[in-house]
Amino acid sequence: MTSANPPHTDPVNLVVLHGDDLPPGGERFDADPRLASVRHATADTLGEVLPGAQALFVWDLFSEALKAAWPKADSLRWVHAATAGVDNLMFDAMVGGDVVVTNSRGVFDQPMAEYVLGLVISFAKDLPTTLDLQRRREWHHRETERVGGRHALVIGTGPIGRAIARQLRAVGMSVEGAGRTARPEDPDFGTVVEASLDTAAPGLAEALPRADYVVLAAPLTAATRNLADAAFFAHMRDTARLINVGRGRLVDEDALVPALRAQELRGAALDVAVTEPLPADSPLWDMPGVVVSPHMSGDVVGWRDELVDLFADNLDRFLNEGPLLNVVDKTRGYVSGP
Repeated sequence: MTSANPPHTDPVNLVVLHGDDLPPGGERFDADPRLASVRHATADTLGEVLPGAQALFVWDLFSEALKAAWPKADSLRWVHAATAGVDNLMFDAMVGGDVVVTNSRGVFDQPMAEYVLGLVISFAKDLPTTLDLQRRREWHHRETERVGGRHALVIGTGPIGRAIARQLRAVGMSVEGAGRTARPEDPDFGTVVEASLDTAAPGLAEALPRADYVVLAAPLTAATRNLADAAFFAHMRDTARLINVGRGRLVDEDALVPALRAQELRGAALDVAVTEPLPADSPLWDMPGVVVSPHMSGDVVGWRDELVDLFADNLDRFLNEGPLLNVVDKTRGYVSGP
């Protein structure tokens, strides 16, 4: 999605919100004569440098610091997130205001699709057990599962979900999607059902029992928070696996643990967690059939450079009053509450 950027008043001050590291190649912004200043801030200092800034680059990927600093945003017109999901930026004042938000849609689509395929193959071919046996120097022959012919339900029909669907179809899997609106024909998913258990129309209650793999790739919104709860797991096949590459809070972890123990599903791959890093005392670390990874499904070699290049393109558009790339519909992406 693009949007015509409203005219701005020169000079333009840019703030870069970062954590431990700065954007690679960020020196190009310091040298841009069209910028009056480039100010760097961490979560603790954002409120000090935000006054007078027209643009904010959120490089501290999941920071919620802008909400606390919002009263200082007296000139802010545009926020660009170095992420695909923007739930950390969707607080009341932002959603109700005129500040344009853009994201980094497109950078992560194919890498995340490849990661999901890797997890599917890992589950089907029982690679975790193979590695465990190798470490113990044990030769134990087993039979594994086919990938081709299996069925996947991808919840989230945006660009990432579509890339996942195409990747899984390429290895012979059948795929259907779940999104806000049901539709019988879709070029990537075939069929899309409504992503809700609370509906009289065909939706997750009918789709979940069909799936060998359930992939969560939806944004975190009020409607998707804790989507995968006890009722969700009760509808899954006891031979199915859950893969979450969306947001940790899509899954009710307090419901997932007992569902796994009760063998309501065979396994889960969690690239995201409610609390990150996943606490050391979480039972998910040691549960059979569970794969935990540190929010890395979209992070391939060179991904940081791609993120900065996308921001640089959008900054050029902003400074030239052109249409911005990846404008977020703030009302559709809004998450209320903590």
